[in-house]
Amino acid sequence: MDVMPFTDAEIAYMRSQPLARVATLSPDGRQPDVVPLAFEFDGTYFWVGGTGSAVAGTRRFRNVRAGNHDVALVIDDLVSLDPFIARGVRVYGLAEDPVERVGMRSWPLYAHHADALLELKLGGPPRGQGVVSVAADGPPCRACRLGTVG
Repeated sequence: MDVMPFTDAEIAYMRSQPLARVATLSPDGRQPDVVPLAFEFDGTYFWVGGTGSAVAGTRRFRNVRAGNHDVALVIDDLVSLDPFIARGVRVYGLAEDPVERVGMRSWPLYAHHADALLELKLGGPPRGQGVVSVAADGPPCRACRLGTVG
């Protein structure tokens, strides 16, 4: 699988955003769970999580530990309300079971994403019904792993 690295502009954008949204699926694959949370991009992987030991018991971590390793991560923001312009980065990947990790930020629970599909729209004029879509399909590029820190 080819790796598609992020551009400097994409990395700068992702590092400028304080929140990401991570989506996991229930073990039966029928119920999605999406939650906003802090994240870190270390140049290769995305790490997401929260504070305290209770985060390990959250639905997103339980879903992955139960065997449904499909995840999606969205980092986005709102550029303008009039016209409505949203932008962001969307990554799809496979999560691994929780691991211990200490990151640049001191939140104890993280997930990192690789082997995924990157979709990106960081600029340009509004399209469609006044919405700038998050799109620019590319080859697979990243993957995921959920982690905890003591």
